[in-house]
Amino acid sequence: MSADAKKVAVVVACVIAVGVIFGCAAGIKPAPAPAAIAADHMAQWKQRNPDRANRWVEEEKERHKILPPADNSALLKGEQGKGHPYGNYTERDILLWGRETEKLAVEGSQIFHSAQRLGGTVGVSCDMCHPDGANTHPETYPKFQPQMGRVALLRDMINWCVQHPVRGKALAPDSAEMRALEAYIIAQRKGTPLNYGKH
Repeated sequence: MSADAKKVAVVVACVIAVGVIFGCAAGIKPAPAPAAIAADHMAQWKQRNPDRANRWVEEEKERHKILPPADNSALLKGEQGKGHPYGNYTERDILLWGRETEKLAVEGSQIFHSAQRLGGTVGVSCDMCHPDGANTHPETYPKFQPQMGRVALLRDMINWCVQHPVRGKALAPDSAEMRALEAYIIAQRKGTPLNYGKH
């Protein structure tokens, strides 16, 4: 084989190798984002459980006592009815507000009653010390908490409990889990007057 033929063979082999490498690389897809994975898992669960997919709120309410949100239907009449600057609400708005508020509290109930969802390492969940959200007193926050040595908000106390009795990692202050836990705990004290700083 001549030197020129060898050079051509090497170039062709290199071109083929590069084509194979790029062809394989082009077929490799990046790993999906965690949110996409979660959405995919939820879609699969809904497909396998069509009768339960829309009943999770009702199922959680059957398992645990959850107080309903306020009835805002009075906003549709009286001083805040039609013609009032804030009176452009409809019955649909009122239903949506109630449903979405209740869903957040129900999600909080699921987390509150699950050591796994709290990220605990010793099998402890919030309800073991606070059945149905008892003895949480969200209406008394902010207040000085001796175990922290400072004034705490409700979310600070939730994180203290997550880190100590539950033995989990602190939740981000504005995480979906923290917002849901706060919603559930506050919902369980519906109708209790605010009295911040009370021990």
